[in-house]
Amino acid sequence: MKALRFNAGELEIRDVPAPVPGSGEALIKVSTAGICNTDVEILKGYMKFNGVPGHEFVGVVESSPNKKQIGKRVVGEINCACGECCWCNAGMERHCFQRDVLGILKRNGAFAEYLTLPAGNLRIVPDSLPDEKAVFVEPLAACFEIVGQVEFPPDALVCVIGDGKLGLLAARVLRDKAFNLTLIGKHERNMAIASKKFKVEAITEDSIGDEQYDIVVECSGKPSGLELATRLVRPRGRIVLKSTYHEKPSIDVSLWVVNEITIVGSRCGPFDPALEALASGEINPSPLIDGIFPFNQIAEAFEAAQKPGSLKFLVKFD
Repeated sequence: MKALRFNAGELEIRDVPAPVPGSGEALIKVSTAGICNTDVEILKGYMKFNGVPGHEFVGVVESSPNKKQIGKRVVGEINCACGECCWCNAGMERHCFQRDVLGILKRNGAFAEYLTLPAGNLRIVPDSLPDEKAVFVEPLAACFEIVGQVEFPPDALVCVIGDGKLGLLAARVLRDKAFNLTLIGKHERNMAIASKKFKVEAITEDSIGDEQYDIVVECSGKPSGLELATRLVRPRGRIVLKSTYHEKPSIDVSLWVVNEITIVGSRCGPFDPALEALASGEINPSPLIDGIFPFNQIAEAFEAAQKPGSLKFLVKFD
């Protein structure tokens, strides 16, 4: 099969053996994949990953121990747990010591014609939901994770830092939970999407003034976003960290101690509410799509995805 291999800092489309499903696993033929900021950070050395990257996908099941899945379009939870350790037994499979993660940790990912995942990780995509929207299930689920971790009182002042694809999705999800919500961005076009498409107030950092927020959700994808979050959060407020990046932030964490700040790490999230929100039309991610490339032009897609202010680029397989 054709696959995009990342090795020693280089991306290359290669012919590689198709994956063989392990016990309990399904074989999925990938139809659409999305380029995430995490994929870009992997190219910089994040997680020290070598192999086939990519974890946002839609595909068709070709084989599965669950016969009801065969022939169905699916998306998939990316964390593959052992099912036996203390974290798995506590219902925290995403934190399994032995886990591998699609396209990120010890498991080849979605920038290939085929991938494998445990059958239990898969969710069937309704026929009414096109690939171009269904491919957003994984990042949208990560945004729903925020509301599962943090309570949003009606009078809370909330801001989202970052007007990239994750920040915009997070702002759209939080719009229904936080009545005093502001997105802090720096790209005119992206901020217009926030305000006009997602009905979220969007301002630049220069417009903040002395405002402080009860909850700051950091989605900038850069260490400077954490520094800004520390400045904006009020004493005894909360910072929710969504960004993953290879660079190390330079910050005086004693400020968190002095101001008694609660830091909430937030990673992957529940697929079912994300899939439901997309299928019902409640959330429409289409304004975030900047381009769709055929797989043989995936290098160009990655180049476009790294330009400042760029949003989502999709890759389509024949």
